Amino acid sequence: MTQADLQVRTRRVFYIPGYDPIHARRYRELYRTEGRVQAEISGYDLTLSPKPKGKTYGWRVAARIEDAEVSAEVDVLVWSDIVRDSMSNTIPATYAQLVRTAWTYITSGALGRLMKLRKGPVIAALYPVGMLLLQLLIALGLGALAGWFAVLLLPLGNGWDTMARFAVLTTVTALILRWFKSRDGKLFAYYLMHDYSYSARWRGANPAPLETRMAEFADIIAQALTDDVDEVLVVGHSSGAHLGVSILADLIRDGRVPAGGPVLSFLTLGQVVPMVSFLPDAHRLRADLQFLSEQNITWVDVTAPGDGCAFALCDPVAVSGVATPAQRWPLVISAAFTQTLSEARWAELRWQFFRLHFQYLCAFDRPGDYDYFRITAGPQTLGARFRGRNPSASRMTQAVSKFTSIAA
Repeated sequence: MTQADLQVRTRRVFYIPGYDPIHARRYRELYRTEGRVQAEISGYDLTLSPKPKGKTYGWRVAARIEDAEVSAEVDVLVWSDIVRDSMSNTIPATYAQLVRTAWTYITSGALGRLMKLRKGPVIAALYPVGMLLLQLLIALGLGALAGWFAVLLLPLGNGWDTMARFAVLTTVTALILRWFKSRDGKLFAYYLMHDYSYSARWRGANPAPLETRMAEFADIIAQALTDDVDEVLVVGHSSGAHLGVSILADLIRDGRVPAGGPVLSFLTLGQVVPMVSFLPDAHRLRADLQFLSEQNITWVDVTAPGDGCAFALCDPVAVSGVATPAQRWPLVISAAFTQTLSEARWAELRWQFFRLHFQYLCAFDRPGDYDYFRITAGPQTLGARFRGRNPSASRMTQAVSKFTSIAA
């Protein structure tokens, strides 16, 4: 029996969220509520309890799964403060981001290349551009109409009509744009614009505050690898997937994964790696993708065609053009929402695009071999659980990125 095949009694789980400004307690509540549902469906026991306050926010899990008792400690590696700082508070600044982001993706050729992969995430990327432009057109149109009515009802003459019309136009336009922004909790236009502009601003490179935080995350994971646990599982969701790639690549390069220590495993969910790796200056990420894909560490990448916000079944290493003959990972598999969710549940969720992007962290009423709670609180390592599993037959492995240069 290899180390990866040992039965897990204790596990540390490090969850890296995507571009999300919300407090980490959101993920605890999601784990608690969805874990309870999945336990009832699948016939196992799952209990959450608080963990002592420390550098990270998290919780403890006591589970009885597959006739085994397992304890897990889950930590959320928080970068929501960096996300919040990157979100402009002004409407004009957001429209400036729109222009800069569109310019970067179009002129670099990245947008055209991304469209050769999955249309869903590209449409999701174009959505905030279209929605913000539509909001601006509506605001300008109503502002112009209000200005015309104002002059019609209160004619001033002597050149004052033009000034009054302009004053009403700008005032009404600003008020309507503010109204739209106040409704962004349902429209997501500003949120997504900030998300895509975050990577575009540095053309795929990591800004200094993010690099500093990633180094802190690496230290936390490195410490866990010296603890008396059976597995250290790193989970990267959405944008957190490419952060996880670079963090683990740094740990391995620096010799901070001790031989004979806990099994180190990596799970990526709903990844959007190409949105960054296809940009001109993503040299570090492309190098890390190539390096990690060749290492002796189980890396399972789970997406689903039903998730319109992810690059479903796109091998992030191969499509980024950095795969070598030595590539071993990731194992690309589908969560197959149309099969693992009942027809009624799928009908309920299929048009809730952002909710589906979080389905990987939720319960399935027809679970297949992917079960987030078995993986994070069950008795098998990630490698043992998916040993012998073939990759999805429809995965994409063609090199598509125009930029393939890597960091020296």
